[in-house]
Amino acid sequence: MFDNLTKSDIKKMEEEIEYRKLVVRREALEAVKEARAQGDLSENFEYKAAKQDKNRNESRIRYLEKMIKTARIISDKSEPDEVGLGDRVELYIPDDDETETYKLVTTVRGNSLKGLISIDSPLGKAIRGRKVGDTVYIKVNDSYGYEAQIRGIDKTAEDEEDTLRSY
Repeated sequence: MFDNLTKSDIKKMEEEIEYRKLVVRREALEAVKEARAQGDLSENFEYKAAKQDKNRNESRIRYLEKMIKTARIISDKSEPDEVGLGDRVELYIPDDDETETYKLVTTVRGNSLKGLISIDSPLGKAIRGRKVGDTVYIKVNDSYGYEAQIRGIDKTAEDEEDTLRSY
Protein backbone atom coordinates (compact mmCIF):
# COMPACT_ATOMS: atom_id res chain seq x y z
CA MET A 1 0.00 0.00 0.00
CA PHE A 2 1.24 3.44 -0.89
CA ASP A 3 0.70 6.49 1.28
CA ASN A 4 -0.18 9.73 -0.45
CA LEU A 5 2.32 12.27 0.87
CA THR A 6 3.35 15.78 -0.08
CA LYS A 7 6.94 16.93 -0.47
CA SER A 8 6.45 18.75 2.85
CA ASP A 9 5.45 15.48 4.57
CA ILE A 10 8.56 13.77 3.18
CA LYS A 11 10.77 16.64 4.38
CA LYS A 12 9.32 16.46 7.92
CA MET A 13 9.84 12.69 7.97
CA GLU A 14 13.45 13.05 6.84
CA GLU A 15 14.02 15.66 9.57
CA GLU A 16 12.54 13.32 12.19
CA ILE A 17 14.73 10.44 10.95
CA GLU A 18 17.84 12.62 11.16
CA TYR A 19 16.93 13.77 14.68
CA ARG A 20 16.25 10.21 15.81
CA LYS A 21 19.52 8.94 14.34
CA LEU A 22 21.73 11.76 15.63
CA VAL A 23 20.13 12.64 18.98
CA VAL A 24 17.67 10.03 20.20
CA ARG A 25 19.82 7.05 19.15
CA ARG A 26 22.86 8.45 20.96
CA GLU A 27 20.82 9.10 24.14
CA ALA A 28 19.26 5.62 23.98
CA LEU A 29 22.62 3.90 23.57
CA GLU A 30 24.04 5.87 26.49
CA ALA A 31 21.06 4.88 28.67
CA VAL A 32 21.55 1.21 27.78
CA LYS A 33 25.26 1.46 28.56
CA GLU A 34 24.60 3.10 31.95
CA ALA A 35 21.92 0.56 32.88
CA ARG A 36 24.16 -2.36 31.86
CA ALA A 37 26.87 -1.07 34.19
CA GLN A 38 24.52 -1.50 37.17
CA GLY A 39 25.10 -5.24 37.29
CA ASP A 40 22.80 -8.27 37.06
CA LEU A 41 20.86 -7.84 33.79
CA SER A 42 18.24 -10.50 34.57
CA GLU A 43 16.68 -8.32 37.30
CA ASN A 44 17.67 -4.90 36.01
CA PHE A 45 14.48 -2.97 35.17
CA GLU A 46 16.40 0.11 34.00
CA TYR A 47 18.28 -2.02 31.47
CA LYS A 48 15.06 -3.55 30.09
CA ALA A 49 13.39 -0.13 29.87
CA ALA A 50 16.44 1.40 28.15
CA LYS A 51 16.51 -1.45 25.62
CA GLN A 52 12.79 -1.00 24.93
CA ASP A 53 13.26 2.74 24.33
CA LYS A 54 16.17 2.04 22.02
CA ASN A 55 14.18 -0.56 20.08
CA ARG A 56 11.14 1.76 19.84
CA ASN A 57 13.33 4.47 18.34
CA GLU A 58 14.88 2.08 15.80
CA SER A 59 11.42 0.80 14.89
CA ARG A 60 10.17 4.35 14.28
CA ILE A 61 13.19 5.07 12.06
CA ARG A 62 12.49 1.93 9.97
CA TYR A 63 8.79 2.82 9.75
CA LEU A 64 9.50 6.35 8.48
CA GLU A 65 12.12 5.14 6.02
CA LYS A 66 9.67 2.57 4.62
CA MET A 67 6.93 5.21 4.32
CA ILE A 68 9.27 7.50 2.38
CA LYS A 69 10.44 4.64 0.16
CA THR A 70 6.89 3.56 -0.72
CA ALA A 71 5.26 7.01 -0.78
CA ARG A 72 3.34 8.36 -3.71
CA ILE A 73 4.08 12.09 -3.97
CA ILE A 74 0.97 14.20 -4.47
CA SER A 75 0.59 17.90 -5.08
CA ASP A 76 -0.83 20.20 -2.44
CA LYS A 77 -1.89 22.69 -5.12
CA SER A 78 -5.55 23.32 -5.95
CA GLU A 79 -7.64 25.87 -7.80
CA PRO A 80 -8.31 29.09 -5.85
CA ASP A 81 -12.04 28.33 -5.58
CA GLU A 82 -11.92 24.61 -4.73
CA VAL A 83 -11.12 22.55 -1.64
CA GLY A 84 -7.55 21.32 -1.68
CA LEU A 85 -4.92 19.83 0.57
CA GLY A 86 -4.11 22.11 3.50
CA ASP A 87 -7.33 24.12 3.23
CA ARG A 88 -9.64 24.73 6.17
CA VAL A 89 -13.25 24.01 5.15
CA GLU A 90 -16.47 25.11 6.83
CA LEU A 91 -19.28 22.56 6.39
CA TYR A 92 -22.94 22.91 7.24
CA ILE A 93 -24.63 19.61 8.16
CA PRO A 94 -28.42 20.05 7.75
CA ASP A 95 -29.34 16.84 9.63
CA ASP A 96 -27.69 18.21 12.79
CA ASP A 97 -28.21 21.90 11.98
CA GLU A 98 -24.52 22.43 12.80
CA THR A 99 -21.54 24.03 11.15
CA GLU A 100 -18.18 22.31 11.53
CA THR A 101 -14.69 23.25 10.40
CA TYR A 102 -12.07 20.80 9.19
CA LYS A 103 -8.63 20.99 7.64
CA LEU A 104 -7.85 18.62 4.77
CA VAL A 105 -4.51 16.84 5.30
CA THR A 106 -2.59 13.74 4.19
CA THR A 107 -3.05 10.47 6.04
CA VAL A 108 0.05 10.86 8.21
CA ARG A 109 -1.26 14.15 9.60
CA GLY A 110 -4.88 13.07 10.05
CA ASN A 111 -6.32 13.58 13.55
CA SER A 112 -10.09 13.88 13.64
CA LEU A 113 -10.06 15.00 17.28
CA LYS A 114 -8.17 18.13 16.17
CA GLY A 115 -10.25 18.64 13.03
CA LEU A 116 -7.53 17.34 10.71
CA ILE A 117 -9.30 15.16 8.14
CA SER A 118 -7.39 12.83 5.83
CA ILE A 119 -7.90 13.10 2.09
CA ASP A 120 -8.39 9.31 2.14
CA SER A 121 -11.29 9.43 4.63
CA PRO A 122 -14.91 9.40 3.41
CA LEU A 123 -15.27 13.09 4.31
CA GLY A 124 -11.95 14.01 2.70
CA LYS A 125 -12.82 12.19 -0.52
CA ALA A 126 -16.23 13.86 -0.65
CA ILE A 127 -15.04 17.47 -0.25
CA ARG A 128 -11.70 17.49 -2.08
CA GLY A 129 -12.00 19.41 -5.35
CA ARG A 130 -15.44 20.81 -4.51
CA LYS A 131 -16.44 24.47 -4.30
CA VAL A 132 -18.29 26.78 -1.92
CA GLY A 133 -22.03 26.13 -2.21
CA ASP A 134 -21.61 22.50 -3.31
CA THR A 135 -23.62 19.90 -1.43
CA VAL A 136 -21.73 16.64 -0.98
CA TYR A 137 -22.78 13.19 0.17
CA ILE A 138 -20.42 11.60 2.69
CA LYS A 139 -20.75 7.82 2.51
CA VAL A 140 -19.57 6.52 5.89
CA ASN A 141 -20.37 2.85 5.15
CA ASP A 142 -22.74 0.78 3.02
CA SER A 143 -25.75 1.60 5.17
CA TYR A 144 -25.05 5.15 6.38
CA GLY A 145 -24.17 8.48 4.88
CA TYR A 146 -25.11 12.14 5.23
CA GLU A 147 -25.17 15.36 3.26
CA ALA A 148 -23.14 18.49 3.95
CA GLN A 149 -22.85 21.84 2.26
CA ILE A 150 -19.53 23.60 1.80
CA ARG A 151 -19.94 27.08 3.28
CA GLY A 152 -16.36 28.37 3.16
CA ILE A 153 -12.77 27.61 2.19
CA ASP A 154 -9.76 29.16 3.94
CA LYS A 155 -6.63 28.70 1.84
CA THR A 156 -4.43 30.55 4.35
CA ALA A 157 -4.99 28.04 7.19
CA GLU A 158 -1.88 27.46 9.25
CA ASP A 159 -1.21 24.34 11.32
CA GLU A 160 -1.61 24.84 15.04
CA GLU A 161 0.49 21.76 15.59
CA ASP A 162 2.38 20.89 12.43
CA THR A 163 3.59 17.43 13.37
CA LEU A 164 3.32 13.97 11.95
CA ARG A 165 1.30 11.35 13.77
CA SER A 166 3.46 8.92 15.76
CA TYR A 167 2.76 5.22 15.88
